Amino acid sequence: MNIKLWIIAAVILLTGCGQSSDTEPQESAADFVARMEVEGDELAKEASAAYWVRSTYITPDTAILAAKAGERGLEFESALVKQAKQYLGTDMDAETGRAIELMLRGSSAPAPDSAEMRAELSAILTDMEGQYGSGKYCNANGVCRELQELESVLAESRDYDELLDVWQGWRQVSPPYRASYQRFVEIANLGAQDFGYKNLAELWQGGYDMDSNTFTIESRRLWDEVKPLYDELHCHVRAKLSENYGADKVALDGPIPAHLLGNMWSQTWDNIYDIIEPYPGVSPVDVTAAMQSQGWDEIKMTKTAEGFFTSLGLPPLPDSFYKNSMLKKPRDRNVVCHASAWDIDNGNDPRVKQCVEVNGEQFGTLHHELGHIYYYLLYKDQPSVFKGGAHDGFHEAIGDTIQLSMTPEYLQTKGLLEDVTEGYEAIINRQMKMALEKIAFLPFGKMIDEWRWKVFSGEIAPADYNAGWWRLRQEYQGIEAPMARTEQDFDAGAKYHVPGNTPYTRYFLSFIMQFQFHKALCEAARKEGPLHECSIYNSKAAGEKLGNMMAMGQKQPWPDAMEAITGQRSMDGNAIIDYFAPLNAWLKEQNQDRSCGW
Repeated sequence: MNIKLWIIAAVILLTGCGQSSDTEPQESAADFVARMEVEGDELAKEASAAYWVRSTYITPDTAILAAKAGERGLEFESALVKQAKQYLGTDMDAETGRAIELMLRGSSAPAPDSAEMRAELSAILTDMEGQYGSGKYCNANGVCRELQELESVLAESRDYDELLDVWQGWRQVSPPYRASYQRFVEIANLGAQDFGYKNLAELWQGGYDMDSNTFTIESRRLWDEVKPLYDELHCHVRAKLSENYGADKVALDGPIPAHLLGNMWSQTWDNIYDIIEPYPGVSPVDVTAAMQSQGWDEIKMTKTAEGFFTSLGLPPLPDSFYKNSMLKKPRDRNVVCHASAWDIDNGNDPRVKQCVEVNGEQFGTLHHELGHIYYYLLYKDQPSVFKGGAHDGFHEAIGDTIQLSMTPEYLQTKGLLEDVTEGYEAIINRQMKMALEKIAFLPFGKMIDEWRWKVFSGEIAPADYNAGWWRLRQEYQGIEAPMARTEQDFDAGAKYHVPGNTPYTRYFLSFIMQFQFHKALCEAARKEGPLHECSIYNSKAAGEKLGNMMAMGQKQPWPDAMEAITGQRSMDGNAIIDYFAPLNAWLKEQNQDRSCGW
């Protein structure tokens, strides 16, 4: 939910300025926006704190607190939009016009102008997230495991039946809130209509400084640029899985069974690298083993990630970050372990919530979350309405851009790698490991919101939720459910971002843009050689360009921010193709006698 919009609307209510939309504004647009900045910050802190407590202490009591905070926020937002509409078509300067435009975009869960529906919507969202966060699966032997433990099985086991049991087990968590999700869609669609949109899909698509139809075309263009590389990767991975499990389990001319890809949602495939590794044993990069043998813990991992950002000339994290963050799963209570970054007090109290485990994946995730934190810190001096990423994909791309600079040479400087081998086989191995994470993710990142847009618009009816989900998974990813699924299931809801109502196209866009950013920052750092070998670690020039872009917040439309960091005014998938050029050529050679596609 968009706390920033709640702040502004709260001030409207508290100061009695909630005029109806058919009356003349009692103050200028500039004065309205200025007043929101002065009076709103403390309200945001209170709302953020309520949700922080709910996520780190999942109890019935914190559900009440969070639901009430959400209800107030939805009321604030409704009032905000009603007043902001009065300024449409009036004379105002460009900055004020931008502020009003952002206010009118609303949040990802707008409520109708109805106290009863606001209360219902807030309760539904709080309950769904709580059920997901406390979910567990108890098998036939009475062994109960939470999501992190189940994920470990999918990552490490190579037993087909054990993987199937865990995969279907987690999907027993979501059917209880399928009806709640349907009701959420009904209410939020009414809210979107109150905000001037046809439905929630149009509102979500309208958050990118372009109309809904143009954005849909643009996102499809980006997917078309990178799909050929994904198709080559899918073809090779399917062949290797068929060798490992047998052609009776993985057919060479069809979709891949979803439980065999090392991840609960088949969104990244790097956990099955041991099956796919092109040149076994050549220059292995085992960060997990190195950290564990050296006694690393969550604090050392976080401080090392922070050190990358400070090496670029960016400021150190405030002391409050380490005091107030949750970096380890508590033993005494349920929490939402899904990693997230929080801006509790307008850049003055940034936090990370993450159940850190000592492994390479979590080390990378910390860099991703600190990307959000540094964005908060660098735009903290902007007016409240401009505190945000240029668009939501920018916010997700920053930390991942840093991850691309975690090269073997960088890991060696941190004592996590002894030898750096630069031969062809080592390059292919490293690129394969990264492609199983980055390239495999792209269609998943696109299809989640494709499903939701179709749900919001009514193209996928409630009676078709699960079938519609699997149609898109097969179309985009070339994967299939490993067992029969029915409309008694709610497999979309087994992914946090659906019950948590977090738009997902931001991740697809970020996986495109991070390579675009990386290429531009490597050029700023005057790095020579192939793009995949570049690290901007210790480059103050790259850090200055990155920091200047983040400091802009969302004050200007995103093409201005894109131009500031890359010199381009559009998103571009060509940097991905450039980065993975060695692997792409290798994959084409491996696949030349195979029947690819599904």
